Amino acid sequence: MQELFRTNDPTLITFASALLAAEGIDCIVFDVHTSAVEGSLGFLPRRVMVHQRDAFRARAILRDNAFELSDRV
Repeated sequence: MQELFRTNDPTLITFASALLAAEGIDCIVFDVHTSAVEGSLGFLPRRVMVHQRDAFRARAILRDNAFELSDRV
């Protein structure tokens, strides 16, 4: 699995997931259940992950749709 980005914003995760699903790329959101640990405050970022073979294409799809990706990942 390869990380595409991290965010605290659930709307960005939903947007990215929809874009990738439309192109046939499955993504998994890690750290969703950390809210129990953090007390539902939402300060721990969620990680959006894709399979290694889909990472290049997934990044291209997100960039083509004006989705800002961090250069650090």
